Amino acid sequence: MALDYRKCAEEIAANIGGGSNVISAAHCATRLRLVIADNSKVNKEVLENIDGVKGMFESNGQLQLIIGTGTVNKVYDEFLSVTGASAASKADVKAAAASKMPWWKKVLKTPGDVFVPILPAIVASGLMMGIVEAIPKFWPAFGTSDWYAFLDLVANTAFALLPVLVAISAARVFGGNIFLGGVIGLMMVHPALINAWTVGNYAAGEIPTWHLFFFNVQQVGYQGHVIPVILAVLLMSIIEKWLHKKVPEMIDLFVTPLVTVLVTSFVTFTIIGPVFSILENWVLTGAKWLASSLFGSVVMGALYPWTVVMGLHHMYNVIEAGMIAQTGLNTWMPIASAANFAQFGACLAVALKVKNQKTKSVALPSSLSASLGITEPAIFGINFRFMKPFICGMIGGAVGSLFGSLFKLGAPVYGVTGIPAIPAVNNVPLYLVQLLISAGVAFALTTIIWKEDAPKPVTAAGPAVQPAKIEAPTVSVIRCANGTVLQPVKGNVIPYDQIPDDTFASGVLGVGVGVQPTDEVVVAPFDGEISSVADSKHAVGLSANDMELLIHVGVDTVAMNGDGFECLVSEGDQVKAGQPLIRFSREKIRAAGYSDTVAVLLTNSDDLDGVEYGAK
Repeated sequence: MALDYRKCAEEIAANIGGGSNVISAAHCATRLRLVIADNSKVNKEVLENIDGVKGMFESNGQLQLIIGTGTVNKVYDEFLSVTGASAASKADVKAAAASKMPWWKKVLKTPGDVFVPILPAIVASGLMMGIVEAIPKFWPAFGTSDWYAFLDLVANTAFALLPVLVAISAARVFGGNIFLGGVIGLMMVHPALINAWTVGNYAAGEIPTWHLFFFNVQQVGYQGHVIPVILAVLLMSIIEKWLHKKVPEMIDLFVTPLVTVLVTSFVTFTIIGPVFSILENWVLTGAKWLASSLFGSVVMGALYPWTVVMGLHHMYNVIEAGMIAQTGLNTWMPIASAANFAQFGACLAVALKVKNQKTKSVALPSSLSASLGITEPAIFGINFRFMKPFICGMIGGAVGSLFGSLFKLGAPVYGVTGIPAIPAVNNVPLYLVQLLISAGVAFALTTIIWKEDAPKPVTAAGPAVQPAKIEAPTVSVIRCANGTVLQPVKGNVIPYDQIPDDTFASGVLGVGVGVQPTDEVVVAPFDGEISSVADSKHAVGLSANDMELLIHVGVDTVAMNGDGFECLVSEGDQVKAGQPLIRFSREKIRAAGYSDTVAVLLTNSDDLDGVEYGAK
C-alpha cells in the first residue's frame, strides 16, 4: 500500500509541537532534517512509530527522521504545507542548529568542521601509505624500486602539505577567501623554512632566526601542525571581513588582500605559531599518554561513543594528525576502532534478537555501517535509543581499547576505523583480534542484558497533539477572466475604498477588498508563486495566471519593523490555496495605534478583463 505522504507529514507535525516549534526544515536523500525550538514538545516514542518513518536520531542539534529515497522529498513538501515552515537547505539547517549550541560546543566542533571536507584526501593518502609500507615486508626488492619512490611521494603529499589543506578548509568554515587561506597555509610550509620534521637535526644556535621588532622568530615550518593553522586562518578571516566593510570599494580589491596577508603572516609567525605550537605539543603529549596507558585507553574506549553523541568526535582528527606528524603512527585510531566496532556488535545483537520488523530493518543495515566506521545510524537509530546496547558497546570499546594499548597497535592514517583501516594498521592479525574482542563483548552483553519492550497498544484517539488544521478558503473576494482570488483571512469583507488609508482607498495600487480580521493567519488565496516579501514581514505579493496580488496586513504597519508579524514564506516559493503565509498579532497592531484591516488588492487590475470584487 502506497504511503499517504500528507498523513505522514501531519503526524510528524503533530508530534513535534506543530509548525511554530520548527526553526528550520530541510531534507537530504533519505532524511527529514529539522531544528526544533523546544525539544520538550517532541513526542519521540510516537514519531518512531509513524507509518513512513523508518528511524529517528538527533545529531548536532538536528532532529533527523529517516524516511527513505524517493519518499522523503514528497513527505517534505507536504510537511511544509502542513506546518507553514519555509524550505531551507541542509546548510541552513546546520547553521540554525549550530546557533543553538553553547559556545564551548561550537569551539570543540570547529576542528571537525575543518577536517571533515578534507578527510577523503587524508584517508586515501593514509591507506596508500599503509599499503606502500607493507609491500616491502613481503617483497624487499620493491622498497628500492622507482615504483616505491613514486607511490611514496603520492601517498605522503597530503601529509607533507597538510597545513595547506587545513588552511583552505578553515577559510571556508570561517567565511574567508579560500585562496588567501591557501596562501597562509603555503607560507607556513614554505621551502625557504626549515622543515619541522628535520629541525631536530640542527644544534642549538644553528637555526636561522628573523629579528622582527622585538620578536626573534625561528625560520621553521609548521609541517604536521593543525591548531596554529586554524587560528591563523581565523584571524585572517576576521581581518579580511573587517577590511571589506571599511575599505572603499574602488581600492578594496588591492588593499584588503595585501593588508590581510601582511598582518596575518606577521602575527602568525611571531605569536600564533610559536605559542600554539607549544600548546599543541602539550595536547599531543597528553593524548599519547592516554592512548598508550592502560587506564587512559580503557577510559577513552568507553567515552568515545559519547563524543559521537555530542557531535564532537571529529576533533580527534587534530590529535591524530599531530601523532602522525611527530611519530608516524596514530595510536588513537585503535581506540576509535574498538569503540566503533563495539557499537557494531551491540547493534547487530539487537538486529538478531528484536522481533519488531521496523526496528530490525533499521538495526541490520546500521550495524553494517558501524563496522565500516560510520556509527551514527547505529548509535542514534538503535543503541542510544534503547540505552542498554549503547552501554554494552561502551564496555566492549573499553575492553578492545585495552587490548590495542597492550599490543601498541597503530596506523599511519586517520579518519578511518573498523574494517577499512585493516590495510593500514601496523599489525593486521592483532588488529582483527581487537575488533573481534570489541564486537564480541558488546554483542554478548547486549544479547544477555537487553530485552525488547512489549509493544504498546495504540489507542483509537491517536496522538495527543494534533496539528492545527487551517481550512482552505472558500469565499471569493475578487474575480476576473484570469481566475479567482479567495478570501485570505477570516473576517468582515469591505470594499477597497473603505480601507482606512488614502492610498489603498484611492485604487492607485489596484482594486480589491479589505478584510477586518477576526483571525490572525493569512493564507494563500490561490495556487501560485510568492513574488515578493516585505522586509517588515507584514505584506506579500503573489502571482498566478498573470494576476498580481498584494496582501497587506494593517495600515502603516511597516513602521512596526516586523514586531508582531511572522512571515512563513520566501520569495519564489510555490504555494497552494489555504497554505499559511503570514501570522500576525492583532493586539500588537492595535497597541501600536494602527488599523489591522488587511488589504487584498489586484495590483494589475487595469490589465485584466472582467474584474469584479466583493464577497461571494
